[in-house]
Amino acid sequence: MKIGDVRIRQVRHTDGKLRAVASITIDDCFVVHDIRIFERDGECFVAMPSRKASDGTYKDIAHPLNTETREYIQNTILESYKAFLERPTEDGSDD
Repeated sequence: MKIGDVRIRQVRHTDGKLRAVASITIDDCFVVHDIRIFERDGECFVAMPSRKASDGTYKDIAHPLNTETREYIQNTILESYKAFLERPTEDGSDD
């Protein structure tokens, strides 16, 4: 499995822990949208897309089946997020 493209959409004006939303393309043939990037205690982590069940709990819609794949996806997304944060803003300023 190879993640060929990661797109980051930063969430602005949030008071919560959500920092951005990512989409990934796997093997140039499968896309997963709405992977959320959260920050807690100074550390970022990703949460797979989910939906709210009738009992009020959240269930993942798509998720890796093993730790190795989860770590690969998370590390790839967080590296892209870090690069996204280091880019100059579109208006030419570095804020």
